[in-house]
Amino acid sequence: MKDTKKSSNNLIVDIISFPFTLIFIILKSFVNGIKFLTVDLTKIGLDNLSFSAENTLKKAQYKKDSEVEIAKREDKQAIKESKYRYSSKFLSKLEAEQKQLVEDLKTTGQIKSEEAVMYEATIKDRDGKVSTEVYSGLSKSEVNSFLVEQGYEVFSIKTNKFINFLHGRKNLNNRQMKVKDLLFWLTQLSTYLKAGIPLTQSVKILGEQLGRKNQKRKRDFQSIVYHLTLGDDFSVALEKQGKMFPGLLINMIKAAEASGTLEETLDDMAAYYTEIDKTRKQMISAIMYPAIVSVFALGVIVFILVYVVPQFTDIYKQSDVKVSGITKFIVSLSSFLKHNWYYIILFIIAFSIIFSIAYKKIKAFRVGVQKTLMKMPIIKNLIIYNEMTIFTKTFASLLKNNVFITDSMDILVKITNNEIYKDIIYTTIDNISKGDNISESFRNHWAIPEVAYHMIVTGESTGELAQMMQKVSEYYQEQHRNLVTNLKNFIEPILIVTLAIVVGGIILAVMVPMFGLYDTIK
Repeated sequence: MKDTKKSSNNLIVDIISFPFTLIFIILKSFVNGIKFLTVDLTKIGLDNLSFSAENTLKKAQYKKDSEVEIAKREDKQAIKESKYRYSSKFLSKLEAEQKQLVEDLKTTGQIKSEEAVMYEATIKDRDGKVSTEVYSGLSKSEVNSFLVEQGYEVFSIKTNKFINFLHGRKNLNNRQMKVKDLLFWLTQLSTYLKAGIPLTQSVKILGEQLGRKNQKRKRDFQSIVYHLTLGDDFSVALEKQGKMFPGLLINMIKAAEASGTLEETLDDMAAYYTEIDKTRKQMISAIMYPAIVSVFALGVIVFILVYVVPQFTDIYKQSDVKVSGITKFIVSLSSFLKHNWYYIILFIIAFSIIFSIAYKKIKAFRVGVQKTLMKMPIIKNLIIYNEMTIFTKTFASLLKNNVFITDSMDILVKITNNEIYKDIIYTTIDNISKGDNISESFRNHWAIPEVAYHMIVTGESTGELAQMMQKVSEYYQEQHRNLVTNLKNFIEPILIVTLAIVVGGIILAVMVPMFGLYDTIK
């Protein structure tokens, strides 16, 4: 009964309040509409005006920037033109030289020399810059044809004994290409050829890229382009650059030209030199790390002997303390180093020079040093693994590219400085001439691991010597890498402990007499 009455009361309240609620909603909607028509629309209009003004300002700024950029380009062009603006007297001289060149090309310019000579050519490029460059050629006519084909205007081409002496090929060919430059050159050349760019144009582009910071190197690449333009094979053009390119690469390219696989060979050689460079860096790392630590340790010991020990020696003299045994030896060594350091330095320098000259010039001395190192523990495996990696990897590349076996042996002799392995290669050449197997020269040789010998024998018997040589190189490269890592981990604590023992022993030896002096004073 109470619930029914309560519900009736709520219904009455809802009926009475409904009109007021409706009026409130209508008033609220009206206020919102007025707000929209006044405030919101005004805001929207202002935003549109602001956006329009901003766009107008941006367009004006863009136009201004464009005008400034155009002005800058015009200024640069004007500067460029003024930079290459020459006097009428200089231009007249060039015209006279050009007329003389035309006459020379009709007569003596056609005469070819037996060997390439150096020519100084005064030329003007497409930008109007006049310069004098050096080129190698057989005649003025050939050099002129090459320069005209490259887009230059030629004014004069000269040669004489002084020019040949100053810019002779002997001075240029003794600079071997750096490994990083060679890798870049091989990779980019292969990319350009695959993209359809002609060989001569590809070599020219690479020459400009690598020769920007080195004019002499640019000259070498211009020589390659020159010989290619004359119709020489690519391998011949590279060979004419002397020591600039490795003999291995030249022979590989020669074989690739015969088989039509130049791009693939360039990729293979880039991979080969990458791996060889890794092996070389591992070898350097294995040698350099203990060498640096040893030099540092020696420096610490010398510092203690020269500067610290003398302080205690003065105290001993002032207190009439008598030293003996190891202390006396250290004091004497300290005095000797302090008073004769310049003789010691001179002796080290002289010994280093004599040792270096003897190692380079005297084969018997070089063989003795190499044998001694290859008989020493740890160092023995370090050298053997490194040599086996380079030897087998190179041999595998030569066999895969169908290079003649005798040519391969000649290349292998040149890639190593180790006389023991050179003798093995010479023995191999003799065995091949007699009709024996290649593996005969490796059998029972102390510098050839048993594993390598048996793998090579297996390769010969199965007719897959190239693949087996590649596996041998990969195996010993991994062995060499592990040995270098273990050597670093092993040498570091050994050197630290040795340094601590030596330094601690020196300090203890000079401190012991101080305890005796303390007891006397006490």
